[in-house]
Amino acid sequence: MAKAKKLPSGSWRVQASVTINGRLVRKSFTHSDAKIAKSLAAQWQANQEELTKTENITLYQAYERYIEAKENVLSPSTIRNYKKLQKNSLQDIMQIKIEKLNTELIQRSINIYSVNHSPKSVRNCHGLLSAVLGMFRPNMTLHTSLPQKEKKQMYIPTDEDIQKLFKAAKNTNYYIPILLAAFGGMREGEICALTSDDISGNFITVNKSMVCDSNGKWLLKPPKTFSSNRNIELPDFVINVLHGKTGKLVIYNPHSLSIGFNKLLKKNDIPHFRFHDLRHYYVSSLHALNVPDKYIMEQGGWSTNYTMQNVYNHTLKNKSSEFSKKISNHFESLAT
Repeated sequence: MAKAKKLPSGSWRVQASVTINGRLVRKSFTHSDAKIAKSLAAQWQANQEELTKTENITLYQAYERYIEAKENVLSPSTIRNYKKLQKNSLQDIMQIKIEKLNTELIQRSINIYSVNHSPKSVRNCHGLLSAVLGMFRPNMTLHTSLPQKEKKQMYIPTDEDIQKLFKAAKNTNYYIPILLAAFGGMREGEICALTSDDISGNFITVNKSMVCDSNGKWLLKPPKTFSSNRNIELPDFVINVLHGKTGKLVIYNPHSLSIGFNKLLKKNDIPHFRFHDLRHYYVSSLHALNVPDKYIMEQGGWSTNYTMQNVYNHTLKNKSSEFSKKISNHFESLAT
């Protein structure tokens, strides 16, 4: 870098230069203070040199650097999923230098990935790609066409399913987690992290979750969002089941809980649904009882009703049938 040169006007000028793709690029910086002029020139030169380094990395390396930069601020499960996408998605372009990437190459790669993956998986994959390129190719605008979202078909367990499930689980280690999910709306990770110290009267304090890191190790971490920290009031009969328990309330991690739960359903001829669908049942039950959304949001751990309304706001199958019958009878009475 050239030294600061005083101009006839009294200002100081510093000229910085850097070689980009074999071409020498120069830029002058002028300021009334020589030190500030030097600082501006040095900062520009450093940025240009870093940009040159970035242009020479592959997309795979860009993913690696992006994940490393986010490792301490994102949840272990999110980082684990990012690393899976890095290794398993868009493999036809991962070794291409990011400066060579264009919208056509990206669209072709997304098309290939879409063949064997759901629209949701494709959108998650493209979302991470967009974030990575946003860090290393900030001036690149993506115009990728993505598959249409699918309407998610969920089986919401009925009251009869739940009664049959409680009977089957009564003398097993699955009874407590099932109660907490169906009557408290708790997530698997929150349930597996609970200890007796989290119980006070009829309330359970949710302030941690069990998550799996990128190395397959189960850790206790704060909940994913601030609103997930909450106090849940449980019915007396649930609290009575927990009475006298000390230490961890559940012996499973989220994965083993889900696997064992599926076996329990199959063994007892109960229609298949995920353990997480007990949370759907809880929310749907409260809606069927006309409980205000604000209360449901607080109990479920949502800061807004967006997720609740778009994912969890389903009607119970038996309640839906009951309402349909009422509507049918009403219109029939008008027509006769």
